[in-house]
Amino acid sequence: MKRSLAIILLFAFTLGVSAQDKQTPGKKILKQWTLSSDFAEEVLLPFDTVFSLCHRYRMSDKYSPINATLGNYGLPFYQIDFFDRIADPDKFLYAYYFPLMHHPDNAMFMNLQVPFTEMVWTNGTPRETSEQTFRIKHSQNVNRYLNFGLVYDIIYSLGQYNFQRSEDKTFILFSSYTGPKYKLYAALGVNNLTAYENGGIFDAGQLPDLETRDVQVNLGDLNSAKSILKNRNLLLVQRYTVGGTAQSADSTGKKKTGFLGLSGTFSHILTWDYNKRTYSDNYPESGFYDSLYINNESTFDSLFYRSLKNTIRFDFTTDESRKVRLGGGVGLKNELRKYSLIIPTHDTNYADTVKWNRTSNALVGRLYNNIGEKFGWNANGELYLTGYRAGDFSLEGEIFKSFEWKKGMASLKVNGSMINQQPSFWYEQWGGNHFEWYNNMKKEFRIDLGTTFSYPARKAELKFNYAIIDNYTDFGTDALPSQHEGGLSVAALKVSKEVRAWKFHLAGDLLVQQSSNPEILELPLFATRSTFYFEHLFKFKSTNGRLNVQMGADAIYHTPYHPYSYMPATGRFYRQDLVEEGNYPFLNVFINIKLKRTRIFVMYDHLNSGWMGYNYNFVPSYPQNFRMLRYGIAWTFYN
Repeated sequence: MKRSLAIILLFAFTLGVSAQDKQTPGKKILKQWTLSSDFAEEVLLPFDTVFSLCHRYRMSDKYSPINATLGNYGLPFYQIDFFDRIADPDKFLYAYYFPLMHHPDNAMFMNLQVPFTEMVWTNGTPRETSEQTFRIKHSQNVNRYLNFGLVYDIIYSLGQYNFQRSEDKTFILFSSYTGPKYKLYAALGVNNLTAYENGGIFDAGQLPDLETRDVQVNLGDLNSAKSILKNRNLLLVQRYTVGGTAQSADSTGKKKTGFLGLSGTFSHILTWDYNKRTYSDNYPESGFYDSLYINNESTFDSLFYRSLKNTIRFDFTTDESRKVRLGGGVGLKNELRKYSLIIPTHDTNYADTVKWNRTSNALVGRLYNNIGEKFGWNANGELYLTGYRAGDFSLEGEIFKSFEWKKGMASLKVNGSMINQQPSFWYEQWGGNHFEWYNNMKKEFRIDLGTTFSYPARKAELKFNYAIIDNYTDFGTDALPSQHEGGLSVAALKVSKEVRAWKFHLAGDLLVQQSSNPEILELPLFATRSTFYFEHLFKFKSTNGRLNVQMGADAIYHTPYHPYSYMPATGRFYRQDLVEEGNYPFLNVFINIKLKRTRIFVMYDHLNSGWMGYNYNFVPSYPQNFRMLRYGIAWTFYN
């Protein structure tokens, strides 16, 4: 591991120095973007090189600020905010890893005038229980239209408790060609995620008296239990525009000739997703599991899922430079899915492998209307006509309005969606050494309504979300699939705000949420992640240097509730009603430093561990790490 990191660091440093040496006045980064959920248009993204609160280095925290974890970074986790949770049936096997992965749904693309390189390395001490993360991101243009890039992430964390190690290696190679008529977006992702499973600690009463590595765990050395998830994915989008230039996230230009400057774009969208999950255990009779269906000497469960989706569509738009702009599109999508798993035969040491092929065909469409730059609406829809998902549909819409206020632009968005979909195949079929089920699940129907008010100049954002769900599907208290046939509603209010007084800052995310049926879906009433810090910019006249420093404390807290438990054999979180967790603040202290394009942080993580009791779990039987020193550095080179 050390040798690999050293080689990568040397390679990355070479790229970075090369990029830094080629300094040309006036050259700059043009843009960075991702694609919309239907892959039909570009969505601009800011460059993640900001200094503020750079000690928040975890990708999971950038996806959602408060997460319920198993105590070690890189292991499965779920979001405390219900509306941030991954509900896509196709992401079932990696829903608890998705923010750490490179995937077509989060692939990013760049357009540059100079090479861009970023390296980020973090480390947590001591060495015996250390956590290391590393990222290298490099991208450069071959010419004004063609760009290539890559991102490589490593999470390698030994964990403070026994048999808790995580090894996550994720990689993406991306490219884009953005010509005036033809556009191409391509991304190839490779995700290898390994979690060593200890089943949680055996007795929380050992925490005050023993070192973390001496605390007894449920799945120990004899088990050597671990889960491995391998994901491979491919995105290929091709678009050709007739009658004008191809639509771009920052497109500007002269008015087009013809009827309303009308232009059309033909697109082909291909996504391929390959997944294999295995769970192994060398001592299945340890007593942790209630059932043995295949082998009493060792466990090796295996699941396989592959999907291939092809979409052909035509989109039209009126002249983008006109005050009133109308656009839309329609297309056909074909989906091929393949599932494979082992099925217990209930004969000693024998199991069979069964495969299923499922095909679906859907009609897709979108319509939007922009009136000037400050008002517009859009709608997207899918209707599955034949095959496995026949009858499934989704309709999503948004209305947005921008306001010019004294301190800058503010915006208001109102969104809604209606989805009727078949739950994941894995809720219906499962086979393994410890679990087996066959179910016939009804379609899940969900209506979402929400509004977002954003005022960047005041660093303020207010969100309200409301959902009504019929046939809500999850895992019940027996760790088996469960479907609630009655209605269920969820409401959430989230406030993000930064307040400043002189050089003192208070930045916080406050979440209030409530479920109509806590027996089926229980949520903490209140959760927050807040940071109080002092910031100062040191200026050195003799060298014309600038050193920016932040010093402060970070706190995470949520009110008591019954969180999900975790089942290693299935890799799923499931409901439990015996143990309450919460009402415990996690405190970190940090110092962040920025010198030119270098960012450094030093942080004491979970500073208050042991001082306010030992009930510091997000998930029952999985305590968080005892206090530890973390530090990290990020380099960015782009001119």
